Amino acid sequence: MIRSMTGFGTAERETPAGRLRVEIKTVNHDTFRASLRLPSALEMAEAQIREWLRAHVQRGHVSYALRLEPVEAVAGATLRLDEARVREYLGLLGTLKERFGLPGEVDVAMLSRYSDIIQRREEDDEAAPIALDDVRAVTEEAARAVVGMREEEGRRLEADLRERLEAIEAALAVVAERAPARLVEERDRLRAAVAELAAGVGVDEERLAREVAYLAEKWDISEELVRLRSHIELFRETLALDATEPVGKRLRFVSQEMHREANTIGSKANDVTIQHRVIAIKNEIDRLREQIENVE
Repeated sequence: MIRSMTGFGTAERETPAGRLRVEIKTVNHDTFRASLRLPSALEMAEAQIREWLRAHVQRGHVSYALRLEPVEAVAGATLRLDEARVREYLGLLGTLKERFGLPGEVDVAMLSRYSDIIQRREEDDEAAPIALDDVRAVTEEAARAVVGMREEEGRRLEADLRERLEAIEAALAVVAERAPARLVEERDRLRAAVAELAAGVGVDEERLAREVAYLAEKWDISEELVRLRSHIELFRETLALDATEPVGKRLRFVSQEMHREANTIGSKANDVTIQHRVIAIKNEIDRLREQIENVE
């Protein structure tokens, strides 16, 4: 089973410091990459949080946000007044008025223009300390939710990829059936052309046989068919691996090899029916490659 790199998960946990809430989003990326938003009190835990995330997500861009609602905020008081700063503003405004003889009085409307006198309590340096065990617990709970979503999306991806493989095999069957017939048709065409040019003179069957043998070698696609079928089987085996092992890069490589073999078959085909099937095969491989970009 494979995993998608698209996922989302949240988790909450009540702690002595308040309610911790974690939100994690993941999207496709070639390697593991994490962007963290943390309260200032937990910035020193960034490296540990990255390792906790890496244990669950091995590939993808991870957006991680941790918020703390302090106990007071949970109870409803989410803001606080910075009284010391208010007194400082009052003193400065009073000095300004006296020194320059300015009219007017300082009131609430004037002070409310200074946004820094009202602060969120989560920025309060006197908040209770946050235990790393609580941070790890809520982080891993959210990460497990992300993994669950990635696995569910992975099941849908796998079903689509297997359907593409079946379509490729169906087109390959037509190519394999058609390949010998085109040589017989070319032999008959050459015989008719030589007979027409020779104006009744007998056809040199030995020479004709050598020409047909040369064409058979030039147009032979049996090795490409074998390799392409082998790549399809390897693709299926990779899909069936344990979901804990990232396989996206391996699937990408296999799909590139499939595309290479399809190109070679197309260049050797010299047949309309085969060319049409090769176009269908390459279209399916392109769709495989698009889907693989979101496989972990």
